[in-house]
Amino acid sequence: MTLAIIGGTGLENLAGSLEHREQKTVTTPFGDAWLTKGELDGSPLIFLARHGLTHATAPHNINYRANMRALKDEGVTNIMAAAAVGSVKNEIKPGDFVVIDQFIDFTKNRAATYSTDGEPLYHTDMTEPYDGGLRRLLMTAADAKGVSLRRGGTYVCTEGPRFETAAEIRMFQTLGGDVVGMTGVPEVVLAAELQMPYAALCIVTNYAAGLAGHGLTYEECADEMERRQATLMDVFMSAAKAGKLL
Repeated sequence: MTLAIIGGTGLENLAGSLEHREQKTVTTPFGDAWLTKGELDGSPLIFLARHGLTHATAPHNINYRANMRALKDEGVTNIMAAAAVGSVKNEIKPGDFVVIDQFIDFTKNRAATYSTDGEPLYHTDMTEPYDGGLRRLLMTAADAKGVSLRRGGTYVCTEGPRFETAAEIRMFQTLGGDVVGMTGVPEVVLAAELQMPYAALCIVTNYAAGLAGHGLTYEECADEMERRQATLMDVFMSAAKAGKLL
């Protein structure tokens, strides 16, 4: 098994924990992607910084197709991803972890498939979009570290980079959403098209619009992620080491 970990804010230091690491630019038909390849306890592991090497690419401008194709071309067989999210429910609090099991897609302008005119047409089953075995790895790792988390939840993906309105959040509540973010789709969809099992661990950085009682700022989200960064790293490192058994 070759495992990839996809991260944004809060996982930048993971690449530096790999042995025999090298940074690599992978050229794909959809553009370039930048990876860090290495080993963890003797097993291959690839880290992909979702927002680019300098964390400068906004969610709506990420080249998801290049990123996922690059992982496939490098031999990746399983993917675990981190995602910063807002809470759509009062009982899900900033600082909580959620291993999601469903998503609702509200993105608008993203290339969400490898199907193009003249190419194979993908009708991908998304009944269970997140892999059960990888989800169990993340949950077991969190348990071993004493981290409390929710075992399941529906992720609502919006286009960004703006935050959502209070009315949109009320709609997401009605639809059964639990958390809201800007990067999980089409990442999970493209992984499915390329037959790479995928799971995501979300860290709640804030209450969504209308729940917080005040306006939202990026700084609020970044501060909460920084407070939970060490825990996030611990869970992913533990899950990655256990993943050798898959």
